Amino acid sequence: MLGGLIGLGGAEFRLPVLAGPLGYVARRAVALNVAVSLITVLAALAIRGRTLSFAPLTPLLLPMGAMIAGALITAFIGTALVGWLPNERLERVILVFLLIIGSLLIIEGLLPAQAPALAPDDPLWRVVTGVLFGLVIGLVSSMLGVAGGELIIPTLIFAYGAEIKVAGSASLLISLPTVLMGVVRYLGQGAYQTRHDLRETIAPMGAGSVIGAIIGGLLVGIAPSAILKIGLGIILIWSASRIFYHRRG
Repeated sequence: MLGGLIGLGGAEFRLPVLAGPLGYVARRAVALNVAVSLITVLAALAIRGRTLSFAPLTPLLLPMGAMIAGALITAFIGTALVGWLPNERLERVILVFLLIIGSLLIIEGLLPAQAPALAPDDPLWRVVTGVLFGLVIGLVSSMLGVAGGELIIPTLIFAYGAEIKVAGSASLLISLPTVLMGVVRYLGQGAYQTRHDLRETIAPMGAGSVIGAIIGGLLVGIAPSAILKIGLGIILIWSASRIFYHRRG
């Protein structure tokens, strides 16, 4: 639910659960996480389509398209890296990414909800910067199995001057093809052949995420998102450190 309130799918918080209490190795946890992320993004898009207008997204269509293009490239590469990296090294990468995301959530919660666009209002600049941002977002998303809203939202706000609720809706549209790419790639690697995982992990976590996305989407207009982001950032840093750092030790 908290992820839905601020435009995130909550996947960055599911990953420590999958790799911690549920006992999945990092590689398996990422593959399962991206499947649940796809369910969550679809549900969040459906509920936001009823509560928010997508008309304000029009000025962002050019950078959004460029970000999607860049993200798809590195999502393809990132899924291959997850299968290639040794599990211990993959856990280090995951820990670093989660700590960075947690810190960004805290920083974003302390900054104004809307800021002047840092990227020049020029079509060429918007395409170039959008692709570059997308390359980073796709890599992080594919290697964590997350939708990437924790990176997409501040990028849209500070690079292109988007209002925070508009950025939340745009992040879902940008995330959808990236997450779908991850699911297709992991499916090709045989990650979803075990029915037990589908029945006992993806289905219940997906159902819970859908319920949370619905509730969060309905409450998006009244929730103090800045406070939520700071709190969620602290929780994410703590949980990631507890699971991945101590496991390595």
